[in-house]
Amino acid sequence: MAGVRAVHTFDRHGSWLFASVLGAALYYVVARQPWPDGVLIALKGSGVALLALWAWQAGPAGRERKMLAAILVLGAVADMVLELSLEAGAAIFLAGHLVAIWLYRSQRRPDPAASQKAAATALLLIPPLLGWWLTRDPLVALYATGLGAMAGAAWLSRYSRYRVGIGAVLFVVSDLLIFARAAGQATALADWLVWPLYYGGQFLIATGVIAAARQASAGGGSSRSG
Repeated sequence: MAGVRAVHTFDRHGSWLFASVLGAALYYVVARQPWPDGVLIALKGSGVALLALWAWQAGPAGRERKMLAAILVLGAVADMVLELSLEAGAAIFLAGHLVAIWLYRSQRRPDPAASQKAAATALLLIPPLLGWWLTRDPLVALYATGLGAMAGAAWLSRYSRYRVGIGAVLFVVSDLLIFARAAGQATALADWLVWPLYYGGQFLIATGVIAAARQASAGGGSSRSG
């Protein structure tokens, strides 16, 4: 019965997930249209902000819910601030990565395989190396170090790699495309893919963390499959 109640509570707040996807999709469609800047900025932040609201409502009370909500709120604020200041937005995202590292490190997967450690190491190193190679900007390299550490920690966490792990990878790919665009490369590709990769990554991270937290809360233990 506990498992049934957990699934019911998860589904009961599905309207917030739908609203989040709708907001993100609408922003993607109208981002290049001549809408008022304030409307576009608010719409940009709505996707991840609604994910944060869903996570707070659907997740069991506890540190995981609080930390995930903080990560998502910081992401939503950063999405909006980026439209006003690239440096300030990146700094807020970096703060979110630090909270995410804390969460993932507190939920480490016991005895990961050598291949899993190798993948996490690659995720740790590739973003700062590519960020520096593409831009030669030390601030980009600093931000990308936090990004890579977040992705590597997610890969070694107890959360499903098919959700949280892949979500972190999508976040990395999205930012790498931004770095490439800043260097004058892959501009058209970045224009089309940055937002869906980023939002898709945040969506997978949010739903993956909450699913695992609900399973543990319902007595199912930690989900370490995948």
